[in-house]
Amino acid sequence: MDITLSAAELFAITGYQRPGDQLAELHLQGFHRARRSRVTGQVILERAHYDAICAGARSVNVPRLRPSLRAVA
Repeated sequence: MDITLSAAELFAITGYQRPGDQLAELHLQGFHRARRSRVTGQVILERAHYDAICAGARSVNVPRLRPSLRAVA
């Protein structure tokens, strides 16, 4: 198993062939770590990130809805 998703897997997930369209669709689906290669222009999506998002794992840096206030003494 490869560390990144293949072109066929990316097509199956997004339904698009063009890398720009694939990247836009992946970002809409919540795969924010997907990016394009500077050398080839192809979309890169790490398998670990794909698995974590599909499993529903939350990001470590999720912003808090309410600030944590310290008691002033």
